[in-house]
Amino acid sequence: MSSPPVEFFNRYSNQVEVEQIYGERWLRWAYESGLGRATTAMLLKRGIFSWYYGYRMNRAYSGNKVLPFVVDYELDADYFVKKPCEFRTFNEFFARALKPEARPIAAGDEVAVFPADGRHLAFPDVDESEGFYVKGSKFTMPELFGSAEEAAPFAGGSMLISRLCPVDYHRFHFPVSGTPSDSSLIRGSLYSVNPIALRREVKYLVQNKRMLTLIDSEMFGQVAMFEVGATCVGTIRQLFVNDRLTAKGEEKGLFKFGGSCMITVFQRGRIQLSEDLVTHSGEQREVYAKMGDVLGRVPSS
Repeated sequence: MSSPPVEFFNRYSNQVEVEQIYGERWLRWAYESGLGRATTAMLLKRGIFSWYYGYRMNRAYSGNKVLPFVVDYELDADYFVKKPCEFRTFNEFFARALKPEARPIAAGDEVAVFPADGRHLAFPDVDESEGFYVKGSKFTMPELFGSAEEAAPFAGGSMLISRLCPVDYHRFHFPVSGTPSDSSLIRGSLYSVNPIALRREVKYLVQNKRMLTLIDSEMFGQVAMFEVGATCVGTIRQLFVNDRLTAKGEEKGLFKFGGSCMITVFQRGRIQLSEDLVTHSGEQREVYAKMGDVLGRVPSS
């Protein structure tokens, strides 16, 4: 039985909209049919499948897909650093840079911003949440961090799940100013992170390959950032220099082809999340917002 359409609240139109899902028929087969789930377990979650797809998206002929993709999904090419016809491969286009004016960074030392474009769920207290994509469906901080010791400083903290669709800008940025540690790799599978899959099993997010960076921020305490791989997204490339003070909104890295995800965790009491995020997330509905827009702020004393 198929799950209902994927809806999200668009912060800019102030309306609930239905997502136009890239490869929806394939996703529903892979995660909603018996044969599809068996194929996912045996093949699609494995790195070799995503490696092969990425290889194809790096071939010269894949560049022919760029312009039709831009037209079909109504992307604003005026903000691209390169023109659509200048990308040599689809993967080069997918990891495209944008002009600085395309994503203004919300001002104020007390303001945290979204680390990426996408559809976001946010929870003021992870431990008290009724569920993430479905009520009663959660993962724990030790599962996310890979150990109880690493997760301990974030018990009862606030969490943001940022889901990037194939149509989104796929570079990610620092949500706060601070000093980042070196990134560590947590090995795992490569399941889809679309709600079609996550409604069935939200723990795909903590079973997938991911990278963890800890940021020491004067305003927000310690902040944990996870870049989560997914089907057809085996490559997570970090571009920052660790142990150097970074500015809020500074570029951190990029994903290669496919939908992917980020998870940002704040320590207990260190951020007051934006009201629209909390309201819609409480109903398991994502909020669409762009990198650099207001995520939350330091709580008033």
